[in-house]
Amino acid sequence: METVHQLLQQAQAEIEQAHSTAELQAVESRYLGKKGELSLLLRQVGSLPPEERPLFGQAVNQARETLEQAIAHKREQLTQQELQQRLEIERLDPTLPGVPLRPARLHPLTLTARRVKSALIGLGFEFVEGYELEQFEYNFGALNYPPDHPAMDAQNSFHVADGWLLRTQTTSIQGRIFEQVQRGERSLPLRIGIIGRCFRYENVDATHSHTFHQVDAFMVDEGVSMAHLKGTLTQFARIMFGDEVRVRFRPDFFPFVEPGVDFAISWKGGWLELGGAGLIHPNILEHYGIDSERYSGFAFGLGIERIPMLQYGVDDLRLFLENDLRFLALFPIL
Repeated sequence: METVHQLLQQAQAEIEQAHSTAELQAVESRYLGKKGELSLLLRQVGSLPPEERPLFGQAVNQARETLEQAIAHKREQLTQQELQQRLEIERLDPTLPGVPLRPARLHPLTLTARRVKSALIGLGFEFVEGYELEQFEYNFGALNYPPDHPAMDAQNSFHVADGWLLRTQTTSIQGRIFEQVQRGERSLPLRIGIIGRCFRYENVDATHSHTFHQVDAFMVDEGVSMAHLKGTLTQFARIMFGDEVRVRFRPDFFPFVEPGVDFAISWKGGWLELGGAGLIHPNILEHYGIDSERYSGFAFGLGIERIPMLQYGVDDLRLFLENDLRFLALFPIL
């Protein structure tokens, strides 16, 4: 009995000296665990005289209840203390300055596309959306491509299924717009623009990519001539590159225009081509029931990537698609 009393006093003292719930848990395991001190005492009951066993067992159980109550009370105290300590440590000081947020910015290609779109809207063009997954007929057939044209080779396109491919040029919107005219959903004259991604089977290097962005615009009305095309592109170039820019038009061939020209601007002592242009081929107009004797039109397509490459001196096309923040941070926020 004396042993039980001494063990109880020792355990109570350790409970009071515990400074954390972790220390208290260790005390509880030491005395009340399956291999604890009180459990060991209960195993000694069988070695005692029969008359002493009831009193000894009762004393051990009473000591257990006393310790359980003491531990529960102490645990509640320590839990409250630890909670207060955590609240104090984790307390926020609203007077401290906040962490500055990095300002969001648009991708340089998005910035350029918005400028291009704004310039052409200012020149009277209506912008429409097209399909990146396009039918072969609209991508080539509707644009007066001959069956043996090299651009129709499967090596130059991403063919998805029979008669379907990823568009190689935003010019593919022309046939869809002219069909709307046929159905009476649109009426002449037309001034249409489109900006979007195009895809071609290309080896990726500093000047080529399998994915690029293009703006296409075309106009159909009575009496449209090369003078209208040159005036439109000259004004567009001045909006994008400044009033001092000079433009150049040289003969070129594209199946969907006749005559065709390449469009270039003067830049840092040289001429840099931006894209192709020309008068819409009469075959295309006649194919969609538009009288080519009465109506004519022009069309042009320009690469979006070329514009920021010229303006900001970017010499590697791949930088636009790598999403390196160090590169993207060089461009204006707005």
